[in-house]
Parts: sequence; C-alpha cells; structure tokens
Amino acid sequence: MGETDMQQAELREDYGYFTEITTRWMDNDIYGHVNNVVYYSYFDSVANQYLIAEGGLDIHSDRIIGFVVASNCQYKSPIAYPEVISAGLRVNKLGNSSVEYGIAIFQQSAQIASATGTFTHVFVDRDTNKSVPIPATIRTALEMLLVA
Repeated sequence: MGETDMQQAELREDYGYFTEITTRWMDNDIYGHVNNVVYYSYFDSVANQYLIAEGGLDIHSDRIIGFVVASNCQYKSPIAYPEVISAGLRVNKLGNSSVEYGIAIFQQSAQIASATGTFTHVFVDRDTNKSVPIPATIRTALEMLLVA
C-alpha cells in the first residue's frame, strides 16, 4: 500500500464501538468472497446492535424506530467464509431526527478496513412513519460515538 493509500485508509482506531460477526457459507459468491450486498447486512447489524445495547431501543415495541434512508460502501480488500470479522461503528453526523453512521469491516486482526461506508437512519413514529426527534436515551448513546 502506498503512502497515499495509507493516509486514506480507515483504521480500527477511527471507530468507537465494535462487534464481531461470523461470515456464513451463503455470504460467499461464485468468486469465493463475500458478495457486495452482504456488507449492507453487516452495517445494519452493527448499527442496530448498538442502538439496542447502548441506546435501549426495543425493536419490537418502541413507538420511535429508525428507518434506513441512505447507505454506501467502498470495498478495499476481500473477506470470505469462513472468517470472523469485526464491524466498527462511529457517528459522523447527528441531526434532530437523523444520524449518519460511519461503519468499517475489518478482518479479525487487521488494523486497516476491508470495507467502509455510511448508513443513515431517520427516526420515525412507528404508526405514522413521520420523522420525529431522536429519543433522549438513543441520542445520548449516539453522542458517545460522535466524531469531531
């Protein structure tokens, strides 16, 4: 990796929360690596795990829930089944009713991300689907991961 690549690389230290994910047999594509669409599932898993564990989100009965409105991913190096990976999470932007996460996927012992991306939730009333302010407990948890 050249010096420019290293400067642009997302490092493990750039993320404040991590969860381990075990790749599955079905994650691999015909080329022998995790298919691009699967990374979005990993993104969804780490963001929602954090909201549940740290923000107190009850996905089954809370009146206010997060809807994904945007996502993107840049692929740096392949991962494959069988492998345990780490998904890193941070908060890039925190608005009144929305949050943009920064997410990275790391091979278990790697310091440089294999994939990076963003994932945006807008918080809505479950019954009306209208945007609402982020609940206080969730906002507090998100502020803990907010990057300067």
